Parts: sequence; structure tokens; C-alpha cells
Amino acid sequence: MLKTLKDIILPDLGEGIDGAEVSEISISIGDTVKEGDTIVVLESDKASMEIPSDYGGQIKEVLIASGDEVHIGQVLFKIESEDSVKKESKTDIVSKENVEDEVEKPAQSTKKMATPPTLSQQISNDKIFASPGVRRLARELEINLLHISGTGDKGRITKDDLNNHIKSRIANQRGTAISINKETDFSKWGEVEEIKLSKIKKITGQRLQQAWQSIPHVTQFERADITKLDQTRKVMNKDLSGNKTKVTFLPFLMKAAVQILNTMTDFNSSLNHSAETLIVKKYFNIGIAVDTPTGLLVPVIRNVDKKSIDDLSLELSELSKKARSKKLKPEDMAGGTFTISSLGGIGGTYFTPIINPPEVAILGISKSRWEKIYNHKKQASLVKYLMPFSLSYDHRIIDGAAAAKFTGSFANAIENLSFLEKNK
Repeated sequence: MLKTLKDIILPDLGEGIDGAEVSEISISIGDTVKEGDTIVVLESDKASMEIPSDYGGQIKEVLIASGDEVHIGQVLFKIESEDSVKKESKTDIVSKENVEDEVEKPAQSTKKMATPPTLSQQISNDKIFASPGVRRLARELEINLLHISGTGDKGRITKDDLNNHIKSRIANQRGTAISINKETDFSKWGEVEEIKLSKIKKITGQRLQQAWQSIPHVTQFERADITKLDQTRKVMNKDLSGNKTKVTFLPFLMKAAVQILNTMTDFNSSLNHSAETLIVKKYFNIGIAVDTPTGLLVPVIRNVDKKSIDDLSLELSELSKKARSKKLKPEDMAGGTFTISSLGGIGGTYFTPIINPPEVAILGISKSRWEKIYNHKKQASLVKYLMPFSLSYDHRIIDGAAAAKFTGSFANAIENLSFLEKNK
């Protein structure tokens, strides 16, 4: 056995994740680790991830620091590890040389291919309304002006339009939201404190901004009488013997939402990548927005239609703990078809939640209140426990009439607990 110096590189982190921020380094130079030991904790836009060592041995170099941005394939550490070395026989060497010769020969005879036209050469001048200076700068930066909407007179593309397009591209590459604020020294008016945004907050900000700008949002508001639901929940929580988890309102809301999604399938869909077809999903995975110290996370409860209220209560509790302790994995936050954002435990009457792409709708739950409601038939005021809620939807897919039907059907399901009858 021979000791060799090996690189520990950042492996593939999963679909849609090409990099992350170093949150915690678990080892130091000189430490001895085993294969599979956690050596670094990363924080991506989706979750915190513990990265294990590929080898056992002694750490010789640490090439990263806390707060660094790292990417797939980047060398993180160098480790001295025992390794068996296989001596190459003469036939192996000859064979290897022959292969190299065969690879080199075609490469030498390959003709140089014609250079494809640059992006600036592909721009049609007839379709662009911009000054010569803006055109010249766009050519130099290889920017297609056809992709920029002009804000000048008669739709002319101005220098500011071009600059804003460049800023947008830079922000997307950095994974941050675009700030419209000019650089300002706020300290000249008083004491300030500058706090670095967490990776999750930066990426969440970018995605919310993109969602708001690219999806035509409309929000429908409604209230539901949850007096009967509240009584039912209290009965279920009377006996919490054993390991039974206390039932909150959220599992009931999830079941009610799925009941409506099952009949109003457009709300459980996504536009395809070309925005030409609608993909209707036959499964019901509900994302639940969870507020954590590092930012907003949306873990997903899968197959809600096949689970009981008790099952959902337990899974919600476990996922919330994982979210707040930064133990969520990327797969815990993938595959959602519809999202519920609940502020019922905090306050507020109504709010306009932002859709979580590629979904087409999101339900926002606000704080419930006891109110006197006049009943015209009985000619008397009755005290009811009312829950305000909001439905934001993608107006490209869903029209106002469908949204009003959804909120009305959801309120009716909550008031009559019809989803419980179907699950008995």
C-alpha cells in the first residue's frame, strides 16, 4: 500500500443545483477522516447539505473558507490516502501508446470548421429601433437587441434599457435579485448596520422577483367558516397519548385543497418549457412555506390525497424541524404541484402570495378571527370563526371565473368537511 495525495472535489449536488455556499467546514489540516465522514456543510438555494469524504486519510490542504461560493467539480480539500498501485506491464504501455496514436491522428487531419456567425451578425437591423450608439455597444457586448423591450419614444431601445438588461443578466449569473437602488451612503443620516444576506435569502429574492415579473399574477380573496373544523380538530387533540402529533389546521387545509385540485385540474398543472402546452399532473404534492432563521423554505408533502390527517400532521412536524435545523435535502423540496403559505399563526387579514414556479397557483392563509355574522334567514347574528384566505394564480392559465369557483369550492369544503367524509 502506498500513500498518495488525492483531491476531494464537489460532487453533483442534484438536479438544478450547480453550486452552493460553504456554511461550515468540519475538519482542519492534519485531521484524519474516514471515507463517508462529513467534511463540509453547504447551503444552496434549496437546502443545507452535508458533503462526505470520498476517501479515508489525513487532510493535507483546505482550499475553501466559510462563506465561499463553490461549484460542481471544484477541488475542496487535498487528502493523503492509502492506495494500491498497479504496475503497468509492457503490453499495457504499448497498448496505451497505440490508443494515443489513434486518437491523435484524426485530430491532426481534422479540417478547421467555419466559424458560425456571431450573435451580433444575426441581429436584423430592420426590427430594431435604437440609436447608432446603442447598436454599437450591443454589437461589442454580443447582446441581441431583439430580446430587449424599448421604453423610449415609440418603443426605442435606450441606453438605460441596454444597461438594465446587462444588470439583469449579471444578477441572474450571480444568483441574486436585481436592486433598483442607487449606491448610497445611508450612514450620513444616522447609524446603520450592514448584514450579509444568506444564500437562501438571496436566491429566494431572485426567484420571487423573476416569478413576479414573468407571471401575470391575480389574487382572489375569500373567507371560510371554520367553526366546525375547529371543533373537529379539538376533539382529535383530546387524546394525545403515545407519540401522536398535535393536529393543526394545516393538514385539513391540505386535504381540502387536494379535493378541489382533483376536479379543477388546471390549478394542479404547469406550462411546458415552450409555454405551448399545459402539463396536468395526476399526483398531488403540496408545498408548505416554512419560515426559518435563514429564510423562506418550501418543503413538499407528497401524495397528500393518499394520507390521513394524522399522517400529514406527523410529516409536517418532521419537515418543519428539518427546515429550521437546516437538514432538508434537495429532494425534500422538489416535485411540488401546489403551494400553501400560512400566516395564520402570525397575523394579518389578507395578503397576496407570489406563485412558486413552475406551479400556477398558491394559497395564502391568514389569521382566523371570531366575528358576529348576521343570518338573514334566521334574522339573528351568529358568532362564527372565520378564516381569511387568498388565492394567487397565473392569469395565462386560469381566468377569474375559475379562480372564484376554486375559492368558493375550497371554502365550502372547509365548512362542510366533505374531504373527511371521502377519506373514511
